[in-house]
Amino acid sequence: MPSPTVRLSFKEQMHQAREDAILQAACRLLGEKAYDAMTMDDVANAVGIAKASLYKHFASKEELCCAAMVQILQRVQAYLDSLSADMAPLDKLHALVRWSLERLLTNEMPLLPSRNSTLRAVLMANKEYLDSLIAVSDRIGAWITEAQAQAVISPALPPLVVLYTLYARACDPVVGFLKEGGQYSDAEIVDLVVRTCFDGLAARPTP
Repeated sequence: MPSPTVRLSFKEQMHQAREDAILQAACRLLGEKAYDAMTMDDVANAVGIAKASLYKHFASKEELCCAAMVQILQRVQAYLDSLSADMAPLDKLHALVRWSLERLLTNEMPLLPSRNSTLRAVLMANKEYLDSLIAVSDRIGAWITEAQAQAVISPALPPLVVLYTLYARACDPVVGFLKEGGQYSDAEIVDLVVRTCFDGLAARPTP
């Protein structure tokens, strides 16, 4: 027998809505400024709440940004789930990179933390983040090896190198440079970056 749906009180719904708004703002600011330049004041101002109210949800910038990164990975998982099982592995990889670039252009994709970032240390200690990252990486890695077996991605490239290359497109500075230049539309920028990425990964005939 299914368990009854738990209805949140109005106060709980408002609390959840504000937390969702905080995480959305944090994701956008992480895309615009990156972790080191972002402040809790920036987040509070973006949401339109007092900083004291922000701290009722998240005790520190590290905790907030960690939650935002977990949420992004959950969105990636949801997008991967939405792809048709009938799609070829290469088409799935194309779709993922295209989706990531579209998010990057609208500042919905947080920039990856640098190796010496405090946030990176927090993320590496967060089980939910690591579990989500492993799940996403395993699925993408399976598509990469399938594409290599089909000789549409170079089998000479280590799968991990291909994986990191695809991840790097989610924070590719070329996207920002092209957008600032104003010569190309967002759709054209996505097409150009997808093309240069996968042309570089494509299998080449053996001489």
